[in-house]
Amino acid sequence: MKQRELTPDERERKLIEAARKLLTGEISEGQLLRTLRRDALGLSQEDYARLAGVSRRTLSDMEGDKGNISFTVMNRVYRPLGFKVGLIPRQPALLEQALQPQE
Repeated sequence: MKQRELTPDERERKLIEAARKLLTGEISEGQLLRTLRRDALGLSQEDYARLAGVSRRTLSDMEGDKGNISFTVMNRVYRPLGFKVGLIPRQPALLEQALQPQE
C-alpha cells in the first residue's frame, strides 16, 4: 500500500521534529536519514540513493550508522533533505546555550 504524499508543511514539520531529536540525542544521524527518507519523502533506499547520487549500499550503511563515510558523501546524501554536515557541541549544555537567541 502506497502512503499518502505529504504536503510541504507536513514535510517541513517532520524535518524539524527529526532535527530536534537529532540535536537532543534522541536519534542518530542514520535514524534521521532513514526516518526522513521513508516518512517525509516516501522513497525506497534504491530511489533515494539514485536521487542522492550514491550506491544503495552506501545509503544502507549510513542509515545503519556504519562505515567510514566522507563529508562529501554525507553532504550529498543529506542535501535532498535540506541538511548539511556540520559541527555541533558534544556537551548538551553547550548545545543548549548555542541554540539560545542572543540578547
